[in-house]
Amino acid sequence: MEYRRITSIEDPLFKKMHQLMQEVFPPEEVLAFDFWKEPLEDPGIRVCVAVHEGKVVGATEYRYYEDVNIAMTDFTIIGQAGLGIGRFLAKKRLEDLNAWAAACGNQLFGMFAEIYDPYRVEHYEFGGVKPMDPYVRREVLSHLGYKRLDFPYVHPSWNNDGEAVEGLDLCFLPMDENVNELPTELIVTFLTRYYAVLPNKPQAWYDMIERLKTRDTVVLFHL
Repeated sequence: MEYRRITSIEDPLFKKMHQLMQEVFPPEEVLAFDFWKEPLEDPGIRVCVAVHEGKVVGATEYRYYEDVNIAMTDFTIIGQAGLGIGRFLAKKRLEDLNAWAAACGNQLFGMFAEIYDPYRVEHYEFGGVKPMDPYVRREVLSHLGYKRLDFPYVHPSWNNDGEAVEGLDLCFLPMDENVNELPTELIVTFLTRYYAVLPNKPQAWYDMIERLKTRDTVVLFHL
């Protein structure tokens, strides 16, 4: 299996990856094809695919913010079972992020991710791929060390239509497993920057940010 970075919508692998996203994710979670041009060319974002026998069988997007020394996993896609795609992507991603942080003179503090709550999104079939089942994914991510941030989470729809998307938790993978809470300032800084690309945010998102600002820290709980 190969780990390949995509930097252009003209790359044939990108078309295959976008088709895989449409097969696996609900429509509001998939950015339109043409809107990918700038993210793919952004040096602060990595979009990588797992290629097996010429086919894109998995993908992951992630980014690193040097000034706050944290990363974000935008998504992980496992296109089929039985190939060890999830482990392959997680291993390659972490190796890359550790090297990226080291090049900036840092030791990576941790990584955010949005994780589906299986008790609220059971109706999502995720392309019928069992490793993408919310129950399975949540358990796997728990084993990887991700923890749930203790506050009600919503995010703006990637359709940029001003709708609030629920059914997910904001989670964090601390590189030091003894970290059990995060400064609220870090969370707000991250979310504000991450969703700056979407001008049409729902009021529920702004309300969430304002509630966070009234707290000093947010506790991390096991998934």
